[in-house]
Amino acid sequence: MPRLSEVISELDALWPPERAEGWDAVGTVCGDPDAEVDRVLFAVDPVQDIVDEALKLGAQLIVTHHPLYLRGTTTVAAGTFKGRVVHTLIKHDIALHVAHTNADSADPGVSDALAGALDLRVERPLVPDPTDPAGRRGLGRICTLGNPETLGEFAARAAARLPATAQGIRLAGDPDALVRTVAVSGGSGDSLFDAVRAAGVDAFLTADLRHHPASEAVQHSSLGLVDAAHWATEWPWCEQAAAQLDAISDRHGWDLRVHISKQVTDPWTTHHSSGAPN
Repeated sequence: MPRLSEVISELDALWPPERAEGWDAVGTVCGDPDAEVDRVLFAVDPVQDIVDEALKLGAQLIVTHHPLYLRGTTTVAAGTFKGRVVHTLIKHDIALHVAHTNADSADPGVSDALAGALDLRVERPLVPDPTDPAGRRGLGRICTLGNPETLGEFAARAAARLPATAQGIRLAGDPDALVRTVAVSGGSGDSLFDAVRAAGVDAFLTADLRHHPASEAVQHSSLGLVDAAHWATEWPWCEQAAAQLDAISDRHGWDLRVHISKQVTDPWTTHHSSGAPN
């Protein structure tokens, strides 16, 4: 059975913390380096429901994509929800490790997992990492479809392949336009519109698209926009990351039991429409 420090060393090799954005908060939040680990839970969000799931599973390590404290804090009082998370983790000897923007730009990274969930062929990064001579790391991915389909069909594919959320899938553009190439970016992607336009793709699938950037994007060109829930676009990474750790465990003979949380931690819980087109 490996120690936590051994498992973390392998996770840091997959997603080196120095490749995270300067504003990010990645790495180990809590945990005893000498504690033994035999069960790991992967999830998107470090919320209390995920910690409770780890507790029921008997997991000694949770790996999440989103940080617990992105902007720092002055208290971990149990009366706050994040403080309660910290208290529960420490009380039950559960470690928490975060791979965020260092997992976004990895090879394979979050957008590779998203592309894989949609059965897209990855061609190259949308925004390449200039420190990668192989040209495989970076933000987002430019992909091709095995067979061209309409924008409406592609949006339906995303709705069928990604985890269901209250938001579902929103589409901007001509649903009958033909799609051959797609840019994808797990998580919030409207800061990448310049790169998407420069790539000349037919559609862009991402999350958290805001009104003004989306409006400007469709006015600029015939680019189709497919907007999914943030959590849904990043959840496929949990499956990919769990498979990577499984392979590491097999290589070392650790016999880790690796789990993927299927709890929907997207904050939106219901969707109401007054007759707008679906």
